[in-house]
Amino acid sequence: MSAALDDAAALAAQLLARRWLPRSHPLVRRALIDTDVWTALSERLAAVGLRVIDNLYADHISVAMLRPAEVAVFGETGLAANNNLDLPRDGVALLVILWSLIVLPKRQRQVARADAKEAGQNEMFATDKPLPTAASVSPTLSYRSLLVDFGNQLGKKMRLDSNLKLLERNGFITRRGEDIAEGPLLDLLLDYDTLAPRILDGALADVLARTTDVLAAPAIAQIAKQRQAQDEVVEEAVDEGLEETTTITPEQD
Repeated sequence: MSAALDDAAALAAQLLARRWLPRSHPLVRRALIDTDVWTALSERLAAVGLRVIDNLYADHISVAMLRPAEVAVFGETGLAANNNLDLPRDGVALLVILWSLIVLPKRQRQVARADAKEAGQNEMFATDKPLPTAASVSPTLSYRSLLVDFGNQLGKKMRLDSNLKLLERNGFITRRGEDIAEGPLLDLLLDYDTLAPRILDGALADVLARTTDVLAAPAIAQIAKQRQAQDEVVEEAVDEGLEETTTITPEQD
């Protein structure tokens, strides 16, 4: 058996045992830069119905089921459920709110810092755009602010505490005293490209705007402002396009 397959087997075993591993782990770092190891890892996991979950903006990698395996394990009824972790409905709502207040500001900071770093590089190194780690830019939330802002909607203190424990147990968050921080799976198992537009363009945007958290509130306000500015630019472009296409030219005699 080749060394590449040995490393892939060891990494697959650790992912199955621990559910997630940091990107700084020696085997993870090897797989991320060695195509042979990454391919072997993907093939080994696929053989048992699993796939690697990796996100450039997250500090960990994890595993999830392939679609055929989901059908085989959970059936059609299970796939129709809002989650397969047995989270209650208010637990799912809490998860979405925490994701919005932590991941949205974090992603904005990561992209902004990467863009600033790129702008400061010369042309020779323009392709070298390392992102800041999630831990360095991910905000923490105040438990007390969360309780005041959303406690009534999320079942009040007892239900909120119970669901926070569930989310912590499942790797979505970590607790630091009175603060709530991003867990290994928060930015891995929730699809940013799908969820972010639905939140920012939906009714939840108005709900999030009520947050009084000292870190999340200004970040959410800034995101909303940028979103509005982008929408205005698009509307202006559409209006200009309509004016051009509806120009009436005088008929010639």
